[in-house]
Amino acid sequence: MDKTKIMIVEDESIVARDIRNMLLGLGYDTAKVSSDAKEAIHIAETEKPHLVLMDIMLPGETSGVEAADIIYSQLNIPVVYLTAYADETTLQRAKQTKPFGYLLKPFEERELKSTIEIALYKFKMEMKLKDRERWLSTILENVEDGVIAANQRGNVSFMNPLAEKLTGWTQADALRKPLNKIYKIFDENTNKEMTLSLTEALAGKQFTPPGGIVLISKTDGRTPVDHRLSPIKDDSGKITGVVLTFTNISVQKRTEEELRESLERLRKAMDGTVQAMAFTIETRDPYTAGHQRRVTKLACALAERMNLTADEIEGVRMAGDLHDIGKIYVPAEILSKPTKLSAAEYDIIKTHPRVGYDILRTIDFPWPIADIVLQHHERMDGSGYPEGLKGKDILLEARILAVADVIEAMASHRPYRPALSIEAAVEEISENRGTLYDPDVVDACLQVFEEGFDFEEQ
Repeated sequence: MDKTKIMIVEDESIVARDIRNMLLGLGYDTAKVSSDAKEAIHIAETEKPHLVLMDIMLPGETSGVEAADIIYSQLNIPVVYLTAYADETTLQRAKQTKPFGYLLKPFEERELKSTIEIALYKFKMEMKLKDRERWLSTILENVEDGVIAANQRGNVSFMNPLAEKLTGWTQADALRKPLNKIYKIFDENTNKEMTLSLTEALAGKQFTPPGGIVLISKTDGRTPVDHRLSPIKDDSGKITGVVLTFTNISVQKRTEEELRESLERLRKAMDGTVQAMAFTIETRDPYTAGHQRRVTKLACALAERMNLTADEIEGVRMAGDLHDIGKIYVPAEILSKPTKLSAAEYDIIKTHPRVGYDILRTIDFPWPIADIVLQHHERMDGSGYPEGLKGKDILLEARILAVADVIEAMASHRPYRPALSIEAAVEEISENRGTLYDPDVVDACLQVFEEGFDFEEQ
């Protein structure tokens, strides 16, 4: 490992020789000794010592202070001043060059060694700090977020390049200005201007507002953003300011809008297909024309009364439109038979939930449509078909369809009997509440009819 090389700049040759001998005795290497400031700069540039011992008072046009300033600021070599005396003006100038120590002539070997070691350590730590600052600066300049830091008073102390671009403010113009003046936003949901509250961040909390935030730049440009406001803490944990990070979400917003439009097109296409299938079923059985539509209307009303989500209600609607699709495989003469069905014919009718399931199970609906269709004739006590399921083993949507299907069937005309009244249909489900039909669904049904539900009302 190379020895630490020290350079001496001293105009008194005897003093310079003594210092050199002390350095060699301490185990240091020495660069060429100089007594001239300009020559010292050249030697430092050529030999690249680890540290320079610089006499403050040197003869000539260039002073020791000026040489030290160049050696440190341009060559990045730390300087320790040597001085026997100096006027106050010279000392103040020396301080501005950020020296790494002072040695008052004459000094002992012990003082020389400790001053050199402390200076080298300080320089090493300063280089680490500068490297860290450069590292952080590079990160902040290249992150995909705008970053603005502010002090405890809310005045801007830093902006990265992306923050400058999005706000339209340069860091030089924004420094010491209020953060809310630089970062102007409004809520696109209410179309009202918003003001960042620094209170929570200064209290040590992160704050992320709800979506729908639009940033208004200095030139009135508008950018949808997501942002977060967080506290800045020093080594002791004391909060010294806040940092705002914000992201341009224009691409994300466009993608979401395109996705919504795509989903809406798919939904319309799916609805069209479902309605075409439903129409095909009803054209084969003119006596039950409109049955699926009316069952769906009541089932959705029940689902809404039972506080199902909008998505769950949409699943009920889809299943209602398709619940009798399996009847497409039932002979038309059985569907429209004007007399009571035989046991064999009834067994054929009872296959339609299974057939409907087989038709629908390969379609990737967002809801379990095939299973709902399969179960819509199951009953709470297990007396239904095709699998004899009981209670909660039956999907809620299927339990809702079961009640809506019975009410509509009893209240509508059939070729083998006239229509019964709504009152008779309601009485049927009330008498079998908890036995055949889900009690919660029955209660919801009673409530919607009490409120004036009408199959035909638009």
